[in-house]
Amino acid sequence: MFNLILFGPPGSGKGTQSEKLIAKYGLKHLSTGDLLRSEIANATPLGLEAKNFMDKGQLVPDEVVIGMISSALDNNPQAKGFLFDGFPRTAAQAEALDKLLELKNTSIAVMLALDVSEEELVNRLLKRGETSGRSDDTNETIIRARITEYQNKTTAVADYYKQFDKVVLIKGEGGIDDIFDRLCKEIDALA
Repeated sequence: MFNLILFGPPGSGKGTQSEKLIAKYGLKHLSTGDLLRSEIANATPLGLEAKNFMDKGQLVPDEVVIGMISSALDNNPQAKGFLFDGFPRTAAQAEALDKLLELKNTSIAVMLALDVSEEELVNRLLKRGETSGRSDDTNETIIRARITEYQNKTTAVADYYKQFDKVVLIKGEGGIDDIFDRLCKEIDALA
């Protein structure tokens, strides 16, 4: 089983590249946001627990999210691997994920981080804001705050995986296919 984490700040092209990687390698996309919505919609015990926290305006605890990931892994035994998107966001979550995967006799193979300059991110998001309908893509001050928030939170996750030599920076500027080729080159070298 080949598991990877795809990281990238808002506007880095992570969504586009995730779709292409999933299609090429037959990976199962694991987005914690999608998992939360699905568990809540299906009124599973974990979903009801998560909804209870969310209804109070609280963050869903890591244990609940890890439980949902565990269920997703168990429910997809045929998967060739998983692409983690939006998780882990903290070193504690990364450690919990590694422990869970170890219990399932697998691990994270690599964390691929799309590296894009702040100016390029701002330009991409402003351009996306012209058509996306997302208000957070139309205000440069908010965009820069989102990028700073991303950098502050995810540095710890990258540092965690660096100690295991699992972080690879990928130049996230240029054409979509060029970036995809760079990602595939790294995956093919590991798979």
